Formats: sequence, structure tokens, C-alpha cells
Amino acid sequence: MKIKTANRLNVVSEYYFSRKLKEIADMEGKGIDVINLGIGSPDMAPSGDVIDTLIRESRLPGNHAYQSYSGIPALRKAYADWYHRFFGVTLNPENEILPLMGSKEGIMHISMAFLNPGDEVLVPDPGYPAYAAVARLLGAKVRYFRLLENNGWLPDLKALERSGLSGVKIMWVNYPNMPTGTPASYRFFETLIDFGREHHILIINDNPYSFILNNEQKSLLRIPEAKEIALELNSLSKSHNMAGWRLGMLAGHSEYIRAVLQVKSNMDSGMFKPLQLAAVKALKQPESWYRRLNRIYLQRRKIAFEILDTLQCRYDKNQTGMFVWAKIPRGSENSEIFSDTLLKNTGVFLTPGFIFGTAGKRYLRLSLCTEKNRLQEAGARIKEKININQEIIF
Repeated sequence: MKIKTANRLNVVSEYYFSRKLKEIADMEGKGIDVINLGIGSPDMAPSGDVIDTLIRESRLPGNHAYQSYSGIPALRKAYADWYHRFFGVTLNPENEILPLMGSKEGIMHISMAFLNPGDEVLVPDPGYPAYAAVARLLGAKVRYFRLLENNGWLPDLKALERSGLSGVKIMWVNYPNMPTGTPASYRFFETLIDFGREHHILIINDNPYSFILNNEQKSLLRIPEAKEIALELNSLSKSHNMAGWRLGMLAGHSEYIRAVLQVKSNMDSGMFKPLQLAAVKALKQPESWYRRLNRIYLQRRKIAFEILDTLQCRYDKNQTGMFVWAKIPRGSENSEIFSDTLLKNTGVFLTPGFIFGTAGKRYLRLSLCTEKNRLQEAGARIKEKININQEIIF
């Protein structure tokens, strides 16, 4: 290249799934039928009335102009009503909610609003890779905190305190957790808020999995005084099958929201109004919508458990969300080799847990975003590769 790229590119690499999807596309180009059980992209459609709203509103000439950076009032109110109805949290739609073009956008905007070069950021391991990537791009220092199976995939806050926290500005948490499927209790949330207040750390809960195979929707903002020290991200991607629509939200204290908006308003020119109106319709779906969706995920998860049993992987049947997190057999070297060999031998792809951090190197993540018959086919292919002694040959 004749023009040298920015130094910040040296601290991040191409996203794993970006590279892996290219590899899978190459395989498919050679005529190999790959069953991708790795990506958490819902394969089902949103409610029909949501799609109808988008189509109808898109036909109106007045709906194609630039929109407010903070979203239309109807969308902010719909988010507030949604949080009150399902999470028991009261939010002021005027200044405590910021609609986003997906919650991933929010990770960048929050970080830009609060982090200076050299600030430390607490990032879960295993956890969503974007938390660390964004911090590095901004010149902040990433400090991983381990989530361990024997601690219920919760952070050891006492150990963090002993390690010293004077340089920490932000802590990312994600409950219900991805990739482990762990739900959090309100007792843990209370402890977390106390931790943030004592050490002056902004706690951010990334909460897009609260409706998938969960009996109760929980929000960090339900804890009294949480708004003083916490923000919460949410999204319609998983809960309403709208991943490609890019519809998310940030909730919290008005001063924090104002700071993030200060960044966001310099980065985009508002969201397409028909999309916002469709989101309003989605947020008004009855409880039966979520129950119907979860019946399908329950059927799929049963097959996923059977696949993992065939692979002699160990997993917790009580985990929630749209993935199954499982530990690979003792004799297997690591999850990357296990996943790559499985893909090569069967055309079935499972996400290796190492991409979520060192604590995930002996785990796999299986997505439930695949039709029942394809999951069954994946299971049949894998069984063909197991020898007569029921030993893994991958």
C-alpha cells in the first residue's frame, strides 16, 4: 500500500467471523454443503405487522428525510413502555433513552464518550470481542476478568478489588451472558452496582438475550440508584428477529445519555423513519410473540443437546439464550482444532470458544439459529464420523 494505515489498526485484527465466513463461502463455492451452527443471526422473520408497517411507511414521501439524532418520540416512548412492561424499570423517554443503529454501535459510542487514552477497561473473558477491540482502538488499556464455570460464570469482584482498580473507568458485563448462557440474579446485580459506586466505575450491561429461553426479563437498571453508575444496552436483533434491521437502544441517566449523544450526533444523521415506526410496532408485540418464538428455540435446543452428546461435550441444561455453550472432551487439544476438524470432516461449523477469550479455549458455542431439519442433518453427519467404539475421531 502506498498510503500507510493508522497505527490503531495494529491493535485489532479482522473479526474472526468475517474471516471464517469467507472460508465457509469458499467451501460452498467448491460444492460443499456447510451447515453453519456458529453465527447468532436469527433465521426467522419479525412479526408480519412489523414488516407491513415498514412497507406502508416507506411509501409515504415525507418519511425519507433526515431524522433526529435521538430518534422519534414514538420510538423512545415505545422503548420506555417495553422496559416498564417486561423489566419493571421506569425510564424517562425524553432523556433516559437513546435509540441506536444496533447495540454494537453503542459499544463504540459509549467508549468514545467516556474513555481517554490510558484509561483501563474491565472486559469479561469469555466475552464479546467487540468490548476489547473498541477499547484498543481508542488507546485504552484492556484488563480481562475471568469468568469461570466453577464460579457460575460470574466475575470475582473481590479478586478485582485486590488487584487494584484506580485506573479503571468502565466495566463491561453481559447478562444473560453470551457465550455461556448464564442468567444473573438481582442479588448479583446489587453487588455489582455497589462495586461500581465504591470504585467510581461505569458499569455497562449488554442485555440483548433477555427474551430468548428466559422465564424472566432482568435489567441492571432495576437496582435502586443504578442509574448513578450504570448504563444498559438492548436490542431488537434477537428478541424480535430483526438483526439486520439494526435497531438497538441505550438506557440510563440523562447526563450519560447526553454524553453519548454528543458523540453519536457527529457520526450519523438519524435512523430511517419507517424503520423506527416498525420498531414501535415490534415493541408492542404481545407476550404470545415471545412464547411462540421460545417454543421453536426449545425444540432446536433439544436437538443441539443431542449433537453435543454425540460429540461427548459437557454442557449445562439450564443455560439460556440462543446458543448452547459446551466443553469439549478431555482428549481434544483445544476448541479451534476441534471446530476446524469438525468443519473439514462433516461440513458442520461450531464456533470455537477461544474467540471469546482464553477462558473459552476448551469450549464450543452452538447457535440455535438454524431450522430443525438442518440441525437434525448436522447431527446425522456427525454420527457418521464416530467410530464403533463411540470415540471422537476429530
